[in-house]
Amino acid sequence: MEQVNQKRRGRRAAGEDTRAALIAAAREVFVEKGYDGATVRAIAAKAGVDAAMVNHWFGGKEGLFAQAVLQLPFDPSEILKRLLDGPVEQAGERIIRTFVTVWDATGGGTFAALIRSVTSQPEVANALKSFFVNAIFKNLLTEIGAEQRELRATLCATQMVGLGIVRYVVHFEPLASTDVETVVKAIAPNMQRYLTGDLD
Repeated sequence: MEQVNQKRRGRRAAGEDTRAALIAAAREVFVEKGYDGATVRAIAAKAGVDAAMVNHWFGGKEGLFAQAVLQLPFDPSEILKRLLDGPVEQAGERIIRTFVTVWDATGGGTFAALIRSVTSQPEVANALKSFFVNAIFKNLLTEIGAEQRELRATLCATQMVGLGIVRYVVHFEPLASTDVETVVKAIAPNMQRYLTGDLD
């Protein structure tokens, strides 16, 4: 009973305050425990709110990670919908276009900050890998019926993280300032091979 009262005392009056508290708590818990070790219950307890608020605001742990750590303005289920919305043979284009467009909107700052924290905090690296490989690419590959899902998902993740580092962290020109559609045309064929092509 005491626990319930504590929760009530810690509850924020405004929904946005609850959301902000969950994001702040999630960053700490994901860094400390990694993506797989972090639980919705632990994050909610740290934020002083009911665990149901995670589903209410973010749709679950994946959505909370996307917004708290990756700082993406949408959750993984939204990303998957975008990536699956169209012919399978154009999925590579949709992946590159979606992530580069989102990261470009913040000047790549959020991605650069994330990568810098990866180098000093191995837990963030594990969380990043779990998110891209398990929450995004393995689910996508399952939907399209691909084989060798673990290998393909990891290759897709390396393509996106590598592109992000070159474009936003080390600023290799001309790639760093190339327009989105040119980047899509240049890199999507390789991403498509990772998704559906022959890896032998």
